Amino acid sequence: MEPFKVHILGCGSALPTLKHNATSQVVDIRGKLFMIDCGEGTQVQLRRSHIRFTKIGAVFISHLHGDHCFGLIGMISTFGLLGRTAALHVYAPTELGSILRTQLDFFCAGIEFEVVFHAVDTTVQQVIYEDKSITVESVPLEHRISCCGFIFREKALLPHIRRDMIDFYRIPVSQINNIKLGANWVDEEGQTVLNSRLVTPSAPARAYAYCSDTRYMPELHKAVQGVDVLYHEATYDAKMASRARLYYHSTAEEAAKVARDARVGKLVLGHYSARYEAEDLLLTEAKAIFPNTILGQEGMEVWIDAKAD
Repeated sequence: MEPFKVHILGCGSALPTLKHNATSQVVDIRGKLFMIDCGEGTQVQLRRSHIRFTKIGAVFISHLHGDHCFGLIGMISTFGLLGRTAALHVYAPTELGSILRTQLDFFCAGIEFEVVFHAVDTTVQQVIYEDKSITVESVPLEHRISCCGFIFREKALLPHIRRDMIDFYRIPVSQINNIKLGANWVDEEGQTVLNSRLVTPSAPARAYAYCSDTRYMPELHKAVQGVDVLYHEATYDAKMASRARLYYHSTAEEAAKVARDARVGKLVLGHYSARYEAEDLLLTEAKAIFPNTILGQEGMEVWIDAKAD
């Protein structure tokens, strides 16, 4: 099975601490690297996680609060110092476009690669990136400013050829791709061999959803229904629910409700308030509603495995 994993680079909230870095993740899907959010310190975290800077092809920014985007221009500058030549694509709310252009003109005038900005409408769930193997969707969230989450989805792989049947029916190599695409085979005696005898199904396509920052949205589960892994902010515990509503954040309990109602495979918590010296309280609260919950931590690799039905 092709690799699909998420590197957690930072899972703290707005106030910097010695324990948690500002928000950032790298999604590694079939060898392609995509960054989600880029708070301060992201470059150091990339080095600690042994992620090659040059392999990051695109950055997705959820919203324009500093703990999610202050590291972006510094990282772009570093890419220039490292001699990057491949274009870097940045997907973010429309307001970042002019800000980024000003920063590039002032700090990065000599870089030898193109930074391509793609404005994202944070009010609409839609595919904002697509290639031969994946799609990325925006997911509208409710925060104090324009904000969206992202869903990374694999495209289904072609079925696997049964080599024993190919050899038995003496099917030429030139026909393998047609069979992968669903064709039957007619043997030398004119008998039709059904495609189902010649292939085995591919592994199910996997999906990862990232939801940060947002207040609790009772209908959010519909947008992330059935994903294999859900990352959802859990800034506060249930006793701080009124504060969460005031600042448009979620509690761990509310994150777990989204995961339960969406019937996801696993829930990863993050974006912890600096008030917590340890997040065990948040984990206990979430697991009471959705048992397959873990705490996101810096340096963690979360593998996206297909959930059991």
